[in-house]
Amino acid sequence: MNQPIRILVWHGSRGEGARLTEIYHEVSRALAGAPGLLGNELLRSTADPDRYVIMSEWTSLAAFQAWDATPDHQLTAPLREYRATNGHGRPFELFDVVERYAYPSA
Repeated sequence: MNQPIRILVWHGSRGEGARLTEIYHEVSRALAGAPGLLGNELLRSTADPDRYVIMSEWTSLAAFQAWDATPDHQLTAPLREYRATNGHGRPFELFDVVERYAYPSA
């Protein structure tokens, strides 16, 4: 059974949040239409405004791995200068969506 997967990639802006945001938008536009990519979000820490996470959602782990194995993966290269670790020594982590509640908007 295919289930959605979320990829979290940690970044540090080093005081260049506006530039990181600009690069995020450039990369996101370049990724439009990638097979299996449902979308992504740029998240900023409320505790430390120099810490960011980019969360992307994919239809399945297989879809992400197929894309990751192509040269299109290099489209994310401009963001790499801002990569940080998540406190566990890794700049990214993959999460299966195990359960989900969707609430109607008010």
